[in-house]
Amino acid sequence: MDLASHSKMTSEGDDGRPVPPTSLPLQGGPSQRKKLSAPRISLSLDHSEDDLGETPDDLDINVDELDTPDEGDYLDYTDHEMDWEDPGAASRSGTSDSYTIPTYSAEEERRDVKLWRTVVIGEQEHRINMKVIEPYMKVVSHGGYYGNGVNAIIVFAACFLPDSAREDYHEIMENLFLYVISTLELMVAEDYMIVYLNGATPHRRMPGLGWLKKCYQMIDRRLRKNLKSFIIVHPSWFIRTVLAITKPFISAKFSSKIKYVNSLDELQELIPMDSIQIPECIIKLDKDLKEAAENSKINSFLQGTELTAASRTDRQDQAGASSS
Repeated sequence: MDLASHSKMTSEGDDGRPVPPTSLPLQGGPSQRKKLSAPRISLSLDHSEDDLGETPDDLDINVDELDTPDEGDYLDYTDHEMDWEDPGAASRSGTSDSYTIPTYSAEEERRDVKLWRTVVIGEQEHRINMKVIEPYMKVVSHGGYYGNGVNAIIVFAACFLPDSAREDYHEIMENLFLYVISTLELMVAEDYMIVYLNGATPHRRMPGLGWLKKCYQMIDRRLRKNLKSFIIVHPSWFIRTVLAITKPFISAKFSSKIKYVNSLDELQELIPMDSIQIPECIIKLDKDLKEAAENSKINSFLQGTELTAASRTDRQDQAGASSS
């Protein structure tokens, strides 16, 4: 058999089908790399049960002889790796993300926390909108202590209440009510007194009867019991009328604790004033009332002097007429 016939028979096989190659070139060209020996594969569709269980002997591959890619063939992902132990490593390497999460400053966090406050009043949880009542938070303040140093003085300034003509008046008063009650519970530990600054407050800023009644009903029993005095400074006819109307709803003990004070000088005789913050409008009103009272006394004195002189002249005239 000649070489051409042998080559043809070898490529076609015994049954006339082509014989698969026993080696595959990895890359073409003159500078070919190492070749792997491929196992003999039968292209016949007639698989027998014995063929399924056979393992070619040529399948033994030497891993050390495999052609692996060079280091330059790898993609560089080092710039995108995240250093969990050192978060500042990325910034030092000069890399930056296209999207930066906005920072949240401590001041912004404190401001957001202050927007809402959760309080418990009467075993019920309430939320206070602090943003709404922010301009009116001066309505209640701590005025120091009296007595043995543990009895608190709570100052309530009606001049800081909102105007009833506001559209959001009811919302403000509802949140302000919760704020006043919760603040009162925080400030009071033992006995205490309330100083109600009623002066310099127009009628439209006066709290309504329903609001005052609700405050009294929501005050804890401990606070009612520990309240020793309720002093009203510069009382007006309106506040006197309101208290007279609410008298049936309050106890006789509470009514006995109410005291009326007409000036800051009288208030100073009852309690220490060192830590009490009196609004400027209250100070101005007290000064005007004091001047008006002094002028009234002077006028009364002058009028009394004139009347005395006139009566004396009349008596002298009468005496002279009778003698003649």
